[in-house]
Amino acid sequence: MKFRAYIVEDSPTIRENLIETLQELALVDAVGVAETEYEGKRWLAQNDDDWDLAIVDLFLKEGSGLNILASCRRRRPEQKLIVLSNHATSDVRWRCAQLGADAVFDKSTEIEALVDYCLKARERAETKH
Repeated sequence: MKFRAYIVEDSPTIRENLIETLQELALVDAVGVAETEYEGKRWLAQNDDDWDLAIVDLFLKEGSGLNILASCRRRRPEQKLIVLSNHATSDVRWRCAQLGADAVFDKSTEIEALVDYCLKARERAETKH
């Protein structure tokens, strides 16, 4: 079973490194990417059955990842919504949780924790199938 992630990140370097890391360490396949709020919201809404995990940055080329979180409130319970940001303060973590994020990770210090989260989410999904 493939575990599929959609990534909303406007930095090409971070995006490429994240995709590579998730594939190698967590066996997660990227099914698409977006650089803006509009692209991310549109894809997630139109491809409801095509993702297991959405990884969203808060500060995008255009718009905000917070609005993407709010737009995903009606996702299936097994679909996980993760924030990956350089601004993972306690206030930001609280706000993201309010908007429905399942987890928030700091880009500079919590990549290992993100990989661990993805592995556990994938394992849970596999045991349900």
